[in-house]
Order: sequence, then C-alpha cells, then structure tokens
Amino acid sequence: MPDSAGPGQPPAAPHQRVDVSALSLEQKASLLSGRDFWSTKALPEAGIGSVVMTDGPHGVRLQTGDADHLGLNRSAPATCFPPAVAVGSSWDPDVARRLGAAVGEEARALGVGVVLGPGVNIKRSPLCGRNFEYYSEDPLLSGRLGAAHVAGLQERGVGASVKHFAANNQETERMRISADVDERTLREIYLAAFEHIVRTAAPATVMCSYNRINGVYSSQNPWLLTTVLREEWGFTGAVVSDWGAVADRVAALEAGLDLQMPGNGGLGDAEVVQAVRDGRVDEAVVDAGAARAAALAGLAREPEGGIDVDAHHRLARELAAGCAVLLKNDAVLPLDGPQRLLVVGEFAVAPRFQGGGSSHISPTRVDLPLEAVRALAAECGGAVEYRQGFSLDGGKDSQALLIAAAAAAEGCDVAVVFAGLADQDESEGVDRTGIDLPAAQVGVIRAVAAAAPRTVVVLSNGGVVSLEGWHDEVDAILEGWLLGQAGGGALADLLFGVTNPSGRLAETIPLRLQDTPSYLNFPGELGHVRYGEGVMVGYRGFETAGRRVRYPFGHGLSYTTFSTSALTAAPTGPDSAVVSVRVTNTGTRAGGHVVQCYVAAGDGPVRRPERELRAFAKVFLEPGEEREIRLELDRRAFAFWDTPAGGWRVAGGRYRIQIGESAAWIVAEAGLQLDGDRPDTALDLDSTLGEWLSHPAVGPVLRQALAALAPGGTGDAGADLLEMISSMPMGRFLNFTGAAVPREQLEQLMALSRRA
Repeated sequence: MPDSAGPGQPPAAPHQRVDVSALSLEQKASLLSGRDFWSTKALPEAGIGSVVMTDGPHGVRLQTGDADHLGLNRSAPATCFPPAVAVGSSWDPDVARRLGAAVGEEARALGVGVVLGPGVNIKRSPLCGRNFEYYSEDPLLSGRLGAAHVAGLQERGVGASVKHFAANNQETERMRISADVDERTLREIYLAAFEHIVRTAAPATVMCSYNRINGVYSSQNPWLLTTVLREEWGFTGAVVSDWGAVADRVAALEAGLDLQMPGNGGLGDAEVVQAVRDGRVDEAVVDAGAARAAALAGLAREPEGGIDVDAHHRLARELAAGCAVLLKNDAVLPLDGPQRLLVVGEFAVAPRFQGGGSSHISPTRVDLPLEAVRALAAECGGAVEYRQGFSLDGGKDSQALLIAAAAAAEGCDVAVVFAGLADQDESEGVDRTGIDLPAAQVGVIRAVAAAAPRTVVVLSNGGVVSLEGWHDEVDAILEGWLLGQAGGGALADLLFGVTNPSGRLAETIPLRLQDTPSYLNFPGELGHVRYGEGVMVGYRGFETAGRRVRYPFGHGLSYTTFSTSALTAAPTGPDSAVVSVRVTNTGTRAGGHVVQCYVAAGDGPVRRPERELRAFAKVFLEPGEEREIRLELDRRAFAFWDTPAGGWRVAGGRYRIQIGESAAWIVAEAGLQLDGDRPDTALDLDSTLGEWLSHPAVGPVLRQALAALAPGGTGDAGADLLEMISSMPMGRFLNFTGAAVPREQLEQLMALSRRA
C-alpha cells in the first residue's frame, strides 16, 4: 500500500482559511453546532458544505439507521482493523500509518469527511474501561503512533479528530469528574502525546474531553483550548466537543471550542447570538470559531470509489500479527510437525476482537481462530480437536465443560487455551473493578495444564489481565489483546511461526493491582480524582520504586535472538544528543526487534523517574544481519517542566543513556554530559538563604559579610546554624537577625546575581 495519496486522492485541507465576514451573525452561529448527530451544517449560499463525521479510529462506523453514540445501532460494514491497544504493542509507526491510510480509503468510499480518533489518552490505571482505545502508558510511544495514524488518514483526504483532550483517563463519572493534576504532570505525561501530534501531523480537529481539569470543564477551559493548544502549540484546526460534552455553550466558545456536537436543534446557536446582542461576547470570537468550523467543508464529499474488502482483510491480518506479544515461551512455540493439538475455549469459535461502545465496527468478515489453526495444522500433517472448556454467558455447566477439556488434554501433544475478557467485562462508560480473568477460565487453564504435556494460553483482552495463579503452570503465553476482524488468522500465523512475534508491551503487567502507582487515587471520590502519583505513571513508578512486576513495559519475546553492541552517545548541543547502537539478529529466523532508548537523569531540582523512554525504532533483520541504529534525542528528551518558570528546562549535568530489552532490563549504557540551560541566577528577598549562599558570584561575598558579624569579627558565622536555617527566605532571615546585612549591600548583591 502506498504511503501517500495517489491520483484522485488529494491531501486533507482542513486548515484552509474561510472568509465568513459576509455572513450574518445567525449564519455564523449556525456553523458552531452540528446539523444532526453525525454531520455539520451546510450553507450552500456561501459555498460551505456539510461534513459527515463518524466514530473510528480502527475502522469506519457509519451508522445506517437511527444515530447513537454507544454503538448499539447498525452501521455499514467496514474493515475492523486492530484497535489501539494492539497497535500500541506493535511499537511500529508504519503499522499505525498503514492502518490510518486504509481507514481513510474506506471513509472516502463511504462519504465520510472526519473519522474520530485516534485516542491518545494515557493508560493511568489498568482499570480504565476504555483502555482498549488507547495506545500506551507512555506519552512518547502514544504520540509517535498517534501522529503516524493521523498522517496516514489525512494523506487520503480524510480529517482526523485526536481525542480526548485532555486527562480523560477513566470512565467513572467521566461526564463531570475533575481530574486534579499539577501542571508538571499534565505537561510531561497527559498533554505530551497531543502536543507531538499537533506539532508534527496537523490534525484537522482536536476533540475535547468530557471531564473537568482542576475544576474547569475541558470544553470551556481557555488555558487548555487557547493558551496551550493554539498559542503555544500553533494548532489551526477546529476544536470539536466530544458528543454531549458542552455544559455552557457561550463559555465554551469563549474558551476556544468551535464545533458543538451533536446538533441540538440550534439551542446553543441561539445562546451565542443572544450573548453577542447583549454585549457579553465580541462578535470577533464568533467569527474565529465559525471560520475554523467552516474550513472543515474542505473535507465534505460524496461517496467515491469502493472498498477492496479482501485486500483490506489481508492487511488487517498482516498488521495484527505485528501487534501480539509473546510473553512466555518454554520451547513449545512455534508449533510445527504432525502434532495432536487440543484447542480449548469459547474465544476460539466466538473471538473477541474489538472493544464495546462508540468504536464498535460492523466487520466485513471475522476469522475464527479454530478454523485458522486447523488450516495451518493440516499443512503440517497435524490434527486438531476442540473443547469449549468454559461458557462466556455462564449458561452451561462449567464443571462439566472443564472435566471434558481436561480429559481431552490427556491425549494431546499440545493444548492451546483461548482465554480472555468478554464484551461485558470491559466497555466504554464503565471502569473495571479488577484485573483477574474469570474464575471459570482460570480453572480450565489449570486443569488443562495439569493434564496436557504442554500448554499454550492465548489471551484476548482490551485491558491488562493478571497472570497470577496460573502463569507458572503453562509453557507459553501469547498476549493477543484485541486484534480486529482478522485476529484469528493472525494468531494462528504466530502460533505456527508463519509470522515471528515482534510485539512489545506498551503497558506494564503488574503482579498485583495494588502495586500500580495510581491504585490509591483511582477512580477518585466526591467528583474529584487526584493524580497523586504525579509523573510516576506506569513503568516510571514501578522502576523508581523498585517494585517487581510480572512483565515490564517494553517486554516481548521472539522466535529468534538479538544482540546489542557498540552504544555511543554524543552531545549535539547544550541540550541534545545523538545515540548510535548496533543490533544483530543472532538467531536462525528473520524477525523484528524494538530498540528502546531510555534516559536516566542525574541530580536536579525536581524528582525524576528512574528512567524514561525517549526514543525507539523497530527494525526487521534477517538471520545474521547487523544494522547500526541512529537515534536523535532532542531537547525534550532531557527536559522537565519547570512550573515556577512556566517552561521546559534542561538541567546541566550527567545523564545515562540506556538501551533496554524492556524498562526493567537494560542491556547497554553510556554516560552523557550536557551543559543544559543557563540557570536563572537572579536573587530576591524570597530566595532562601541557601540559594544566596550557593550562588557562584554572590555566595562568597555573602559568606564573607556574615563571617565578619561573628564574635570577634573573624569567626565562621556558625556553619551548623547556617545549614539549619538555609531554607529560610532572605527577607525573613533579615527580620530574624535584625538586618544582619545592610539593605544597600543586599541591593548590590541582587544586582550582581542578575548579571552573573
């Protein structure tokens, strides 16, 4: 599939300027809300067409009947590609880009101008019911994959809507919960993926979230929608509300929200007109919002072309195979030779391949894992037997099913148990209450593993599930997540080695839910959720606290082996560097490897995580092939958000550049010295005595002045005393000591500090 728009497929033009000055106030206001549930209003007399918007992002959910936002009513058939939970574990921007391009092609064929997505919210807790729609617990990985998806989609002439802006990390009380987050945490963790996508991929729209941030609804938050998004990041597209997210239409417009969705019969438009008539809102604000909403008309279209459903199904299978993660393998996979296989589990015949809610796609077809396994086993001269093992709806005798599966396992060579979470176990609108697999499934896994010579477990789930209680009893675990409509074929390809597993975990699998950094602060209470773990989200928290996990962020096995060597790190400026590392495929199979580059900061003015992912690259190597990988680390790779200064800051000093097989397994390390930013050395009376004394220019002079005040005029002014009161602001120190240093001398020292 080509990576750019071909003939007849112009690039998206969502940011074209539209002159609305000739329109009446009522006409301009009408552009600020939807015509109906899924489309914008048209003004044919002004050359402004209506744009159809549909849910995505891993397919096109164009509803053909009555509209609803929860995926309950019928939608047109479309390819269901792997959802974000799977794409995140691909660690491959090419997978995200090709998926976005294919969705764009299907959107054009269906007459859709904007596909809602991708979702790039951070997986703060494994309990979030919508984690299947998000990529990762890491903002760099989420941002890179999200930008690739947007680029692929918009190269096909279809607009993206990056969501949900911002701090939408739970479903509990999502319509009104206040995410109480300090600015450093917001900037470094929860806004970073959005920022990268806005700056590098220019999405057509950004969708605001339902929740409040520090007490202010996202839809009417001027700091979020105007100061940060437009003024700092340079976003020029339209801000659209999540469906039903607007609480106060006038406040939302003033904050920077352009398009209210869905339409509400013009009620919001009338409120805007009245606010202008009353002098409460400047008409220029309406002009700006209307112009941005009108610019989306560049994406309006009639259905054009068709969908090659066979080609897209093959693509879905290929992409899905690059997303699954081989967690454990004790010499049982890949399956080969004429083996007697037992397949167990209802998911083998009724696969779970996507999440529930607004992103639910009506697939063009669905691969059944059992059929795909039988086809590949037959090619190897093997035979396959099936037992249900457990019932997803609980309508059958679970004990009888377990006994039948265990009895069959005694006569097989390898048992493959398909387990996971059912649709009702996780969905939009509801958070999970735990991460355990259903007890009936755990019982079947243990019974089969006790009877079979070797046992493989294949998981299908949109959020992390616990492996405890059965992990050590099985020989291999393949985490399939949700792989889309072709996931059954992709899983068979992986089990039989047609495809070599290359996925890596985009989120940590803990030993216990209680170990997760957000555990004590999720999902909040009394309308507020406090992000008390700060920047220590996911692996950042686990690694910094030295807390053991079952499988760390970045973990994943292959049917081949790789070695890492010749790591070098060199500065390219005071706050940037280039990293080079050599990777070799030392095994006997071609395979994909993810080079994970982490930065460990030294001492500084803020507490930093033990290490943070700052660059990565996925490479595919033939047996014996060796390749040098070069990674650029820009300023942001070393920066933290300096809240008092209101900006990004790179502290000078020593950094460690680490290459990891995962966040917990570092295989190479190199030191790096950076000059960093010139520190702000200006002192005032609010600066502490310690800051005055440690200042390179002022400190020696002040120490001399204080020493002269000691008994006899020649003492050391009490080193122990100075250390004890070093945190005292200078102004209070002067009050405490009766102006020990003359005001005139202090003024001179403050002037000296500003020149230093």
